[in-house]
Amino acid sequence: MGNQPGRLEVVATPIGNMGDLSDRAREALQGADLIAAEDTRHTLGLLQHLGIAKPLVSLHAHNETRRLPELLAQLAAGRRVVLVSDAGTPLLSDPGFELVRAAAAAGIAVGVVPGPSAITAALALAGLPVDRFCFEGFLPAGGRERRARLAELAAETRTMVFFEAPHRIADSLVDLSTQLGGQRPAVIARELTKLHETVYRGSLEQLRELAAGDANLQRGEITLIVQGAPQSESSADLTLMRRALELLLRELPPGKAAAIAAQLAGARRADAYTLAMQMRGGINED
Repeated sequence: MGNQPGRLEVVATPIGNMGDLSDRAREALQGADLIAAEDTRHTLGLLQHLGIAKPLVSLHAHNETRRLPELLAQLAAGRRVVLVSDAGTPLLSDPGFELVRAAAAAGIAVGVVPGPSAITAALALAGLPVDRFCFEGFLPAGGRERRARLAELAAETRTMVFFEAPHRIADSLVDLSTQLGGQRPAVIARELTKLHETVYRGSLEQLRELAAGDANLQRGEITLIVQGAPQSESSADLTLMRRALELLLRELPPGKAAAIAAQLAGARRADAYTLAMQMRGGINED
């Protein structure tokens, strides 16, 4: 077997309802030589439900770098390794990025078995514009950092998708309402595909008020969808942004300079950073 190339399979698993496990996902799990799981106890429960027994190794945010040599050695020896997270599609706010990148760089085949994702599930039922959207993952846990990040997103015109912990959703909705505007349409999808799936719709201010008085909203896994800013609110002063960058880049690295220039000009930080990198080659830092 050592002469045969190994293969890494990124496999999506149910986010709640076991009926959403695809035949291909089941076949991948059955055919694995080793399963790298975010939480081996959680995945063991899934395997027992399916009547599958396979070796498991943990792969999470705190040990992924240490696990790479071991997993790459298994792949180099010709073994089939399946990567799963606790729920949904791996790498989307879940571990696995370092492993996939390292395997690809080593010339090892990487395949995917697509399937459930709270991101696409929430977008599909939100009833908000989804022709263009961006995934922001979890907002910073600290209030000051969270408000600063939301200030950067205030002019974002794409629909935004967030994950949020239940114990932080009420505070986050206060900051979202303050930084993005209380009338911004939004949807909270809680416990998607599970027994207690609940969808809350309204403005950010309405959802903030609801969260303050509804204990059930502060339970379970939460996906939040927020409509982007109207186009008129996102018109950036490009002349001001360029001038600000000319000055800031003399004293600050591009990331910090872009963040400040974007707020001054009402622009997206990503656009300011792209311009900063273009301009940086012409800046004399001596």
